Amino acid sequence: MDLQLKGKLALVSGSTAGIGLATVTALAREGARVIVNGRQQSSVDAAIATIRSNEHDQVLGLRAT
Repeated sequence: MDLQLKGKLALVSGSTAGIGLATVTALAREGARVIVNGRQQSSVDAAIATIRSNEHDQVLGLRAT
């Protein structure tokens, strides 16, 4: 499915696990640049690694409380 998200930027809060991670992964798969957000830097880094391992390199991280 092409949701025409290529080149768009998406921020998903609470995206280091569960539904948030699934959402940000799906957006990345559709071509969007994504920002992963979480409270702990280690969780943000792990989520980024997971997304990048699926060949989606347009991902940024943001630790915010």
